[in-house]
Amino acid sequence: MKKFSVPCDFGGTKAPFDFYIGDPKPGNHPLQNQASWLSTNRGGTVPTEVMESFSKILKLAEENGVSFEELCAYAMESGEGNASS
Repeated sequence: MKKFSVPCDFGGTKAPFDFYIGDPKPGNHPLQNQASWLSTNRGGTVPTEVMESFSKILKLAEENGVSFEELCAYAMESGEGNASS
């Protein structure tokens, strides 16, 4: 299981929130349960673009027979490298 910090919206204020990524049940969004909990218990929302990105990574992992968790870590590391270039 991998931990990722995602900037979430709390009533107009952005703040980082930690999500734990593992292999989701087939048919479920990778952040479905955690995003629901965040909304219900903390009043926060995960940005749409973050939800879409995790969906795309899951689809790529399934299509290529690789670990979703590891592909997420690779994507985050690659993104950080590109951001600092």
